[in-house]
Amino acid sequence: MSVLQALEEKLSKMPAPMRLKDLIRNIRAARTAADERAVIQKELAIIRNSFREEDNTYRCRNVAKLLYINMLGYPAHFGQLECLKLIASPRFTDKRIGYLGATLLLDERHDVHLLITNSMKNDMEHNTQYIVGLSLSCFGSICSPEMSRDLAGEVEKLLKSSNAYVKKKAALCGVRIIRKVPELMEMFIPAVRSLLNDKNHGVQLTAVVLITEMCSRSPETLLHFRKVKEIVPNLVRILKNLIMSGYSPEHDVSGVSDPFLQVKILRLLRLLGKSDMDCSEAMNDILAQVATNTETSKNVGNAILYETVLCIMDIKSESGLRVLAINILGRFLLNNDKNIRYVALNTLLRVVQSDMNAVQRHRSTIVDCLKDPDVSIKRRAVELCFALINGNNVRSMVKELIFFLDKADPEFKAYTSSNIISTCERHAPNKRWHIDTMMRVLTGAGNYVPEDSVASLIQNISESSSLHGYIVQQLYKGLKEDISQQPLAQVASWCMGEYGDLLVGGAIEEEEPVQVSEDEALDLLESVIQSTSASQVTKEYVLQAILKISARFTHSAERIKKMAAPYTQSLDTELQQRSVEFTALVTSHDNMRPGLLERMPPMERKDEKQVNGDMNGESEDRKPMKPPSVQHESKGLLELLETPGAPMPNAGLSLSPTHNQKTEPSSSGGELLDLLDTLDLSGPAPAVPGFQPLAPMPSQPAPVNIMDALGTLEPMVAQPQADLLGGLVNNISGPSIPSVIAVENPTLKIEFAFERESPDKVAILLRATNPTLNPVTSFLFQAAVPKTFQLELMTPSGDLVPPNNSGAVTQTIKVTNPSRQAMRMRYKLAYTVLGNTSQEQGEVNNFPPAMFS
Repeated sequence: MSVLQALEEKLSKMPAPMRLKDLIRNIRAARTAADERAVIQKELAIIRNSFREEDNTYRCRNVAKLLYINMLGYPAHFGQLECLKLIASPRFTDKRIGYLGATLLLDERHDVHLLITNSMKNDMEHNTQYIVGLSLSCFGSICSPEMSRDLAGEVEKLLKSSNAYVKKKAALCGVRIIRKVPELMEMFIPAVRSLLNDKNHGVQLTAVVLITEMCSRSPETLLHFRKVKEIVPNLVRILKNLIMSGYSPEHDVSGVSDPFLQVKILRLLRLLGKSDMDCSEAMNDILAQVATNTETSKNVGNAILYETVLCIMDIKSESGLRVLAINILGRFLLNNDKNIRYVALNTLLRVVQSDMNAVQRHRSTIVDCLKDPDVSIKRRAVELCFALINGNNVRSMVKELIFFLDKADPEFKAYTSSNIISTCERHAPNKRWHIDTMMRVLTGAGNYVPEDSVASLIQNISESSSLHGYIVQQLYKGLKEDISQQPLAQVASWCMGEYGDLLVGGAIEEEEPVQVSEDEALDLLESVIQSTSASQVTKEYVLQAILKISARFTHSAERIKKMAAPYTQSLDTELQQRSVEFTALVTSHDNMRPGLLERMPPMERKDEKQVNGDMNGESEDRKPMKPPSVQHESKGLLELLETPGAPMPNAGLSLSPTHNQKTEPSSSGGELLDLLDTLDLSGPAPAVPGFQPLAPMPSQPAPVNIMDALGTLEPMVAQPQADLLGGLVNNISGPSIPSVIAVENPTLKIEFAFERESPDKVAILLRATNPTLNPVTSFLFQAAVPKTFQLELMTPSGDLVPPNNSGAVTQTIKVTNPSRQAMRMRYKLAYTVLGNTSQEQGEVNNFPPAMFS
């Protein structure tokens, strides 16, 4: 008996392996996860044994079972080589399972996939279209750059095949090749043009996808297709045939003829027509026909209309066509489907600046979306409402937004209140309406009003000299009703401190004036400062108000001294300092008190934008709404660079622009990256800087220290003079420091100006401007210095840099240099323009030598 006969006899005695459907039945019959694992492990053992014995008879069945087991999440990598053997088999059934297995078990990360390149090449030349299709399908799923280069020629030949089944698969493989190896794009350009003339919709669809991929990846290819005269007319012809053709059961989807092909053509037309007048004119008519003839009762039609709107808004279309597109979005807002309403709001938000008048026609519908229960729709609606506000509709729009603010969830209150305040600054018709609206926002948003909005409101109040009496009385009444609202308490306390004499004077022209005595005003301030709900910042405002009132109230001097006395021993150093200074002022320098505590002059703005009552100003781009977040302390340099680096010595660094954040030594050297690898970090680590008084930081172009009222008067002569606490105030002098340009690129220009605070401490005044035509959003400047320095980044004035140098973002950076070394700084800059986020990092090394001299 020969060996072959013996082997055949042995195999004939072995039981046939379980069929796939039997395996599925057994796995589903398992009652527990342990039973399922037992069934699968037993079957995997049988499959492994069969693979070892080179069982060709049941290899296809075993690989099919292995693929099912792999789909359940169990490891099946040992079947990769068996898939290659099935692919090399001449039988179609074996090839089908083999290519399926290769698609599921292999990808470009496995070197094994390169072994099937030759088999795929042979199958692409096969006479049977289904075998060619199997090879192309697998190639489109797993090809790597190496495989793409090897088989690109065969794919290009198949694009010229007469078989539509093969051509559409080859076109999709061409898309994959271009993504992997963009330089092979040119070889597909001649062949792809003829595909658009094919009558098969599948070939047309894949050809459009291939051209779209080429145009989106290469500006030169996009320019080439724009110059080819027949491309746009062919696309217009195909689209026209689709919308004008009758019912075709092969391509009909909910009464629309081949919506997939229509959507792909519209996306390609959008690319070709963008910034090109000739192409745009050629497609204007067909876009109007699609917009008017497409059925909107089904979701398929809405998808086509949405792509049509995007195409119209991106190309150089006619004004009437753009109005038609915005009207389509207006109809979307009335749709019952929440997804369609969200898409409409999102698209309107993108086009509102370019077609304001057309969007304004749908203002009432947009306002109704504020009442939608869906959070995402409300978020987009409130952003769009702020974008629509101008001098003509500010009263009605702000009224609706205040109604929304009263009932809004907490996540909306901070964003809405902040934007109402900034909107009123630009478009308020008069001061009285402005102030009434601000106080309405304070009571409606409560503790959710941001700190920068409080400072902004105080600045506006200081400028409204004719309304000070009315304002202080309204704030007094509001605070008396509810002392738990911290922003209201801060603004009211500041106003009572500055204009308390107007409050108790009674000379206020109002329908229902309130008579307030000195004791009543002091009782209210005392109840606020002693309240358990009062924050530390609120207590500082109130104490400052009590001290300033001492120069306004003539009969309450002793009571004010008693109210301030307990805070001379406060654990809060700001409260303690103010109280001690006041005590020293009234005991040793009482003759200076009226001058030091006189009413503050109106606060000046360094960057004037639009004054109240200006009806002609244009609203700037709205910042997108972000959910409220807690500012986290910086973790070394981890946020400044995104690539991990080697461990470095500990260094005191400050990276994030948090309010009055002190720099502290990092606790983990592994968190420090190589941002400072070119700087000298060998010096001793400095001590943590001493206490500086806490002050509310307004986010205005001109930061104003509201609490530091005692520092508003400067000495008349530059000579040492007596300090309130008995010391000498040394006049800090030195050579002036010239400003420098720290960063300059086509989008942003960042200048550094300098103010010397002490011989070893300088305040760097950062000013970022934008010379381009588009606004820069999400602006963020981060910096790091060697550990011999101490860095303190203050809160920036905002994150929106207006276009055309019409405004600026400012930020103060305080640098302490005890060792008087030469200044060096590394920075990281992040910003967004038209939805594209950019990041830049570098080193500023042109600081003036006189900086710390």
